[in-house]
Amino acid sequence: MASTLTLRDIYLARQRIGPVVHRTHLIESPWLSNLVGAQVNLKLENHQVTGSFKIRGATNKILSLTKEARERGVITVSSGNHGRAVAYVARRVGARAVICLPKTVPEVKRQAIRSLGAETVVRGQDFDEAMAHADRLQAERNLTLVPAFDDTFVIAGQGTIGLELLEDLPDIDTVVVPLSGGGLLAGIALALKAADPAIRTVGVSMERGPAMVESLKAGRVVQIVEEPTLADALAGGLNPDNAYTLPMTQQYVDETVLVSEAEIAAAMAFAFKQHHLVVEGGGAVGLAALLQGKIEKLGGQVAVVVSGGNVNPALLMEIVGRSEA
Repeated sequence: MASTLTLRDIYLARQRIGPVVHRTHLIESPWLSNLVGAQVNLKLENHQVTGSFKIRGATNKILSLTKEARERGVITVSSGNHGRAVAYVARRVGARAVICLPKTVPEVKRQAIRSLGAETVVRGQDFDEAMAHADRLQAERNLTLVPAFDDTFVIAGQGTIGLELLEDLPDIDTVVVPLSGGGLLAGIALALKAADPAIRTVGVSMERGPAMVESLKAGRVVQIVEEPTLADALAGGLNPDNAYTLPMTQQYVDETVLVSEAEIAAAMAFAFKQHHLVVEGGGAVGLAALLQGKIEKLGGQVAVVVSGGNVNPALLMEIVGRSEA
């Protein structure tokens, strides 16, 4: 099914989401460049509307719906950032939004969603249990599902980052992208590989519950046990009927890397101290992989997608404090 999504879909997505979504900055990290011997550039999606890249896919999906579907309302399941994005876009277009969250989602992310006027439903110990409840609510209330990642409109929206990277860094050799359900990496990889198949695409996940990495190893969707992690934005499994992100990741992604909790914490502290950036755990995994020298064959020009910045300030300050001690 991967071939059903094309570069044209990503360009159409950019046209559709333009009035809502920021074009984020690409900055060099001199410290990382010196460390790895290549120019390392950071794509600052932590400065995006709602604090993460998720606004791109959510906007493209909701704006593609019919007027009738929007009037009925939308529903989604999220580990936090996607729900916040759906709530934001729904309020902008005047649609009712229901966001189902597992109990593991931090309170700071729950409150951000509620502040946008969405109905939040906290149910289940993990993503799968929250999804089962959302399925029931969708049927009962006749709502339209906005998937977190396995949807062509969502993937195309995330792929607009790839277009921006090509325009700002046309000689890019490698892109390093946080990897969870695969919507972000699949979209970016499709855009970059369409320009030049030699551009290397690397996905980075946390060691605790890396659903897509385990599924790639097995060649099929693998159910994992969710564990507490600093990279809570990357938590959650793949649906057994995954139609797009697994095959697209198999087709377009060159390498996957895992990072530990200590390595994620070090990357969050690095981003804050060296670049004055607020980066959540899930957004810092690419930085962690470079800091630990886990990616080979980088080439001369590297882009790291810093995917989000929605972290509890107290937690970030604790992490920074520990790193200085």
